[in-house]
Amino acid sequence: MRKLAFISACILCQIGFAQTNPIITKWLRNTTGITGRHYVSGNSTPINDAVLANVQNVQYSTNWVYMSTNGIPSYITGPFLDGNPSLASAQNAIFKLPLNPQQNTGTLSSTTGGNIGQFINGVALFDYRDGVAWNSNSNSLCGPLPGMSQCPGGPGTTQAWNRDAVLAEKGGFDCAKAHPANGNYHHHQNPSAFNLDLVVISTVCNLYPADGLYVINTNEHSPLIGFAADGFPIYGAYAYANTDGTGGITRMKSSYQLRNMTTRTTSPTGATVASGPAVSTQYPLGYFKEDYEYVAHPSDPTYLDVHNGRFCITPDYPNGIYAYFTTVDVNHNSAYPYAVGPTFYGVKSGTKVTSITEPTTTYNPALASTAFDLQENDLMVYPNPASDFIAVQLGQLVPKNQSVELIDTLGRVIASTQVVQGSTMCYFDTTSLYNGIYFVRVAMGKEPITVKVIISK
Repeated sequence: MRKLAFISACILCQIGFAQTNPIITKWLRNTTGITGRHYVSGNSTPINDAVLANVQNVQYSTNWVYMSTNGIPSYITGPFLDGNPSLASAQNAIFKLPLNPQQNTGTLSSTTGGNIGQFINGVALFDYRDGVAWNSNSNSLCGPLPGMSQCPGGPGTTQAWNRDAVLAEKGGFDCAKAHPANGNYHHHQNPSAFNLDLVVISTVCNLYPADGLYVINTNEHSPLIGFAADGFPIYGAYAYANTDGTGGITRMKSSYQLRNMTTRTTSPTGATVASGPAVSTQYPLGYFKEDYEYVAHPSDPTYLDVHNGRFCITPDYPNGIYAYFTTVDVNHNSAYPYAVGPTFYGVKSGTKVTSITEPTTTYNPALASTAFDLQENDLMVYPNPASDFIAVQLGQLVPKNQSVELIDTLGRVIASTQVVQGSTMCYFDTTSLYNGIYFVRVAMGKEPITVKVIISK
């Protein structure tokens, strides 16, 4: 009996230790039944889908974590205004990732097309590419898109000049900076909404207001937003200046820069390669991945390494971890190589599986804290004055549905809505309200936060 009690205690200790590992605890579990929503072009009212959003289940063994997801976010997807016929659809996927990721000390693994990691809401991360390249034999683009010929060597073959999806396909990204490929909705880049950038380069949010995975806060360490296929964490754009967790908060910078060239005849290493198109308005610098070169900054820890990461202390890993960052420029526009790549730092052992073939423990989110203390500077209401709608933007995503109320000057609640689990934003339709002063109230944290807003039509 004593032996059984000892074994049970050991199991409980192992479970308790495992459930402090961020690659188990940080996934955004769907505990409210929230389903996906999407826009279609020409209709700014989102359509509700019958597909569960975020992550459905998390299981772990001694060495692996298994995350089950449909790959659908709780924020609204679409529309995709470049003619993309696809919609975000259920992937019904299980992803297997290492609990204890290891540095790759051998031949580095290049990132590839398709999933190279998963965000904490189960949505896929892709690298820079979109499968389109330059065919030097025909002097034209080649790839999987309609009207294009197949690239030499077949689909997926690396060419001398490979197109950068973030620049070339910007017109087809939704407000969250993502789009689907055959239904697999994915981000190539920092997953913060276009309209929250300091310089807005896409106006899709104006007609189809939506959200992203997180909000950039220049005063706080960015949250852990995903994991790469090698098991190492991915953070947002801002972190501690120094790798030991000191120096204040600053932007993490890509060490890749555009090359100084007008013709495309050499690779970033200087080797002669098959010619690409000359730099022009149609094919500007940055249109191809090979337009960038890596320049190390060994004396400045805010510049990232060749994989777009660094070993450092983070809020989730106080003893230090290798971490990738979703790089942006000074205007908060996405900066190559965007998240992970062009090679992995670690051993790429993560994969998509069809079933789990070993004993596992199901992660119980009830054992983890879902505390969320909203501060006054975490709440933004716009436009103010407003006319047709009011957007309520929180400074971080919510772990469970959060009620938001619109109150008149007599203290009456005249409308209520929710920021749904895994998002940061909600809206009030004010077209039927009279002009005047109103208040938006969010009761989350120690004290309710109230913001005055004026409706003027």
